[in-house]
Amino acid sequence: MKQEIRALAFDVFGTVVDWHRGIREEAAALAGRHGIDGDWARFAREWRAGYPRAMDQVRNGELPWTRIDALHRLILDDIAPRFGLASLPETELAQLNLAWHRLPAWPDVVEGLTLLKRQRIITTLSNGNVSLLVDMARHAGLPWDCVISAELFRHYKPDPEAYLGCADLLGIAPGELMMVACHPSDLRAAREQGLRTAYVVRPLEMGQAKALPEFEQNEFDFVVDSFIELARRLE
Repeated sequence: MKQEIRALAFDVFGTVVDWHRGIREEAAALAGRHGIDGDWARFAREWRAGYPRAMDQVRNGELPWTRIDALHRLILDDIAPRFGLASLPETELAQLNLAWHRLPAWPDVVEGLTLLKRQRIITTLSNGNVSLLVDMARHAGLPWDCVISAELFRHYKPDPEAYLGCADLLGIAPGELMMVACHPSDLRAAREQGLRTAYVVRPLEMGQAKALPEFEQNEFDFVVDSFIELARRLE
């Protein structure tokens, strides 16, 4: 018999916020002020593409524990020359790096989280560092009960310590915690640690319609198109 779901933990980048639009628009605005032309949609995708590789360097010991803000800056410094941004003043590059703190929420998110919060505890479970998640919540009006980051465990998802640590901090069993994400790999790693799972479809995560990741029928507890739908199905 399955345990009651007492809390929901949310992946953030892609699931809660539209990172592609946020990064694309901030990069385009900065470049425009300096008369730099470029494909800022591709810039956003390339910056994001470096994220899992950088985390893996931490996870396998190539790098010491490093916050996501610092990893984002390493990736930015690597790709900036290809987009004509390397000569920008350091203060402006530093501000661009903080664009990840200012990402917009998907249209359903604030209403959906507000509905879900009436029923259960809602928290982040993100690889983003705490200061990033707090800034993002304030910027986008995200009504979290608390902000939980992989930084607290010094283990990035999909390490088990992140999922089990989240349940432990909330004082609940893993089976009482539901992971909510638009990435099946995240959900599968959570499920392996005993968490419940909800897959949220975000076909525009990469800035354009994409084929949905493959998953098995009934692989996840819920498959929904929005946080609002998830709230209704959990009632």
